[in-house]
Amino acid sequence: MKICIYGAGAIGGYVAVELAQVQGVEVSVIARGAHLEAIRKNGLKLLKDGEERIGKVNATDNPAELGQQDSVIVALKAHQAWEVAEQIRPLLGQDTSVVTCQNGVPWWYFHGLEEPYNDLRVKSVDPGDRQWNIIGPDRAIGCVVFPATEIAEPGVIQHKYGDRFTLGEPSGEISERCLRLSEAMEAGGLRAPVIPNIRDEIWLKLWGNLCFNPISALTRATLDIVATDPATRALSAAMMEEAHMIATRLGAGFRVDMERRIDGAAKVGAHRTSMLQDLEKGRAIELDALLTAVQDLGRLCNVKTPHIDIVLGLTQQLGRSLGVYPVFPEVESSTAVA
Repeated sequence: MKICIYGAGAIGGYVAVELAQVQGVEVSVIARGAHLEAIRKNGLKLLKDGEERIGKVNATDNPAELGQQDSVIVALKAHQAWEVAEQIRPLLGQDTSVVTCQNGVPWWYFHGLEEPYNDLRVKSVDPGDRQWNIIGPDRAIGCVVFPATEIAEPGVIQHKYGDRFTLGEPSGEISERCLRLSEAMEAGGLRAPVIPNIRDEIWLKLWGNLCFNPISALTRATLDIVATDPATRALSAAMMEEAHMIATRLGAGFRVDMERRIDGAAKVGAHRTSMLQDLEKGRAIELDALLTAVQDLGRLCNVKTPHIDIVLGLTQQLGRSLGVYPVFPEVESSTAVA
């Protein structure tokens, strides 16, 4: 089984090392810069549970060198995944699946849903339908990522907590390709359940990301503070209420209630959200998939989103002022669902 991890960063690198331990799985990674050079020189290292593991992987910055794969796991942020869609093309064979590990609303969200929503396009995460046209929604497998990892130094991944990567087909089918990928990931020590309602799981994670991430970026507060301070907790709850209405109108369900979801975030402790980390390091923030897309879905469903609108507007302006909010021309001309 040939698997390419496109984006061997914190999450992609973690998956690559674990899969590289599995007999019969040939793992390749797409990386760049000092990280790529370190992988080529020393292998891809994972620090987990006090141990160091080295994954023997094929590492390159040129996908054309690798040829067609059985699966491509895209472990990039949503705006980065959009940017590299054309570069993924050489990895795609007739039966190649593409596993989307991005937070937020995925570009294939409406594929396979019943009318009137079937095959609508979410322009704020896939402007110009780039991924829809190049990759194609029939290739897509959804993946909701729960672990926390980081790049300790070039070529070295530090595992923090978690090992679950929930998989699911947009159609809800428990497919052979999902089961095969799950089996490989489980053999590598990862939990990879295949579920029929992947959109429910997407919303469960997004439910927290859409409020905790931008609020932490605006306030510089860690997750425990955002989830317990009366003002930021109330704002988070208001945003989550709006998102809940949107999700349920689109047919999604929630297996935990809102208070439990917020309390769970508080228990994580003094964690700096990914958006806050990106902001502090001057990296582009992942905002459109987490908030703009939800705002768009609200308009589609006739759900008013005043709290989401305000937080989105403030965070967009913050991102623009610091030069870390990547807005594509197509998004500026149309941030809608079509």
